[in-house]
Amino acid sequence: METYLTLLDRLDLSSLLDIFLVTAVIYIILLLIQGTRAVQVLRGLIVLAILVALLSSLFDLPAFSWLVNTSLPALLLAIPVIFQPELRRALERVGRTGRWLRLLRRNQENPILAAIKETAFRLAQRRHGALIVFEQGTGLQEYVDTGISINGDISVELLLTIFNKHTELHDGAVIVRESKVAAAACVLPLSTSSLSDRQMGLRHRAGLGISEVSDAVALIISEETGQVSIAHNSHIRRREDIARLDTTLNELFAKQGGGQ
Repeated sequence: METYLTLLDRLDLSSLLDIFLVTAVIYIILLLIQGTRAVQVLRGLIVLAILVALLSSLFDLPAFSWLVNTSLPALLLAIPVIFQPELRRALERVGRTGRWLRLLRRNQENPILAAIKETAFRLAQRRHGALIVFEQGTGLQEYVDTGISINGDISVELLLTIFNKHTELHDGAVIVRESKVAAAACVLPLSTSSLSDRQMGLRHRAGLGISEVSDAVALIISEETGQVSIAHNSHIRRREDIARLDTTLNELFAKQGGGQ
């Protein structure tokens, strides 16, 4: 008890500021990697560190301690390599002056969502298949690199042209980053989960696959039926109402942004 009182007596404004800054840095790091595969790696490192500390304190293990002390510098150098995608995404997020998804949450009548809804309506009528992926917290640059770079403003005309059956770009995914079409004809990972409906083909499997490895939202339009589906968080929602598509997407974005 006296030890705690002594520590409390030593606390001053500078110490409180120091504790606050360290806490803020840790919180921001956790916030930036939340929803990515780096979380599992970080958990593994924490568990490993706890086990090593327990073994070193409970037993006299000179050889094991030497191995840990020797490997630690190499592990510290390897951390930037292991977390390279997350570090890049974090720097990108810090450098951005505004986030498109925040704008979506503020404004239900966002013109971007209106363009997406109108595009989905026309594609469904024409029975043109489509797969549109909305990048969120998890960076999708590795999948953007597999397609054709566009970096163009979202518009009904652009999306209809891309997914026209007679163009070279229709057979693949469009990845939307903020208010831009980042790339088209992108190759996505296919889900290995079993799909209950046989009408769901490669587009549905790809949309579900990207939702399993990231926090992205995928909009799928069936070429056979014209039905609209949404894949998110390793689940696929069938037969979405196109009339409420902008509201549905907005709710998904707001839920993800507010709940994480």
